[in-house]
Amino acid sequence: MFKCAICKSKMSKDNINKVGIQCDNCGAKIFYKERPNVKKVLKAR
Repeated sequence: MFKCAICKSKMSKDNINKVGIQCDNCGAKIFYKERPNVKKVLKAR
């Protein structure tokens, strides 16, 4: 899933393979990839 930078609407992966993707709601071309909120724990050496 990708999220529009302007209107925060979600886009599915099937629209990403097209050339020149745009948001369906506002026409923006900037998207953020949504990442899961997972806490990572690292060991110090």
